Amino acid sequence: MNNKSPVKNIAILTSGGDAPGMNAAIRSCTLAALHYGHNVFGFLHGFKGLINNDFIRLEEQHVRDIIHCGGTMLKSARCHEFHDEANQQIAANNLNKLKIDGLIVIGGDGSFFGMLALDKYYNGQLIAIPGTIDNDVDGTDHTIGFATAVNTAIDAIDKIRDTADAFERVFVIEVMGRHSGFLALNVGIASGAEQVITFENFKNPGVELQKIAEHIKLSKQKRGASSYLIVAAENLWPQGIEQLCIDLQNYANIKCTPCILGYIQRGGSPVPKDRIMATKMGVAAIDAVIANKSMIMIGEVSSKTVEVNLEQAVKHRKQVNGDLLMAQNSILDIAELAKINKL
Repeated sequence: MNNKSPVKNIAILTSGGDAPGMNAAIRSCTLAALHYGHNVFGFLHGFKGLINNDFIRLEEQHVRDIIHCGGTMLKSARCHEFHDEANQQIAANNLNKLKIDGLIVIGGDGSFFGMLALDKYYNGQLIAIPGTIDNDVDGTDHTIGFATAVNTAIDAIDKIRDTADAFERVFVIEVMGRHSGFLALNVGIASGAEQVITFENFKNPGVELQKIAEHIKLSKQKRGASSYLIVAAENLWPQGIEQLCIDLQNYANIKCTPCILGYIQRGGSPVPKDRIMATKMGVAAIDAVIANKSMIMIGEVSSKTVEVNLEQAVKHRKQVNGDLLMAQNSILDIAELAKINKL
């Protein structure tokens, strides 16, 4: 790399839902930029900070000891005001007046759509880093925060299993993911859940209700009184998992306990995988700014850093691991369980 390139003003912001490892990415971007003699600005509260021109200068002492911290030191927000073109122009004008050469946005697809809108008015470079526990961004195997969210959910479900075992109860556990099944499938398999209900294997409530009830009854016949865990993706069952528990009670007299993990999945110290990936992506983002690249997302495929066209990154074509889905569906096949039960 040419470390004698002209000094650039580089800005960073975090937007949308927070994800463990965002601080590690901020740290990496800042340290890499400072290493090559560039100036670093951190905009606060996501795109709101751009509109309000709310920023701080970032130096080494600000980011030295944040790699292990959850959340984001730059704070985050969902900025509905940014849908207004007038506010997009205000944000771009603020960046242009500050002579910001490149803006690095750490967030998910909503944040990237904001970048696509900003590009119409902003003169500088735009580089994205995928930070979301949903893992629903195209062009990268994993997003920053996903691995930690999986670990957090598994830790919680392991504890729920203890109570389920003690009382021989059925628990329905909802994990986050918005409209993506990555969390539900990975968490369900890793926690040994008896059933996983996710977007990729969900047909309709009537079919699923029958399948769930039959599987619970067959499992109880085979194993006797025991715990039984169902991991479900959020935004999947009509009116939520509380309604699923009511439906199972009404349909098959099966009593279930709902448990929504919620925002616990977004917090906590990032696991090493997220820290390492965030560090790699942060350095690659600075490399991209120095190389005068724009409108790309930094991703990781097969452990190698890649650059993805930003418009391609938000198309939602990414699918859950087919082998995992097949394994889960095979393990939970009702016909197979029924056959085993007759032996």
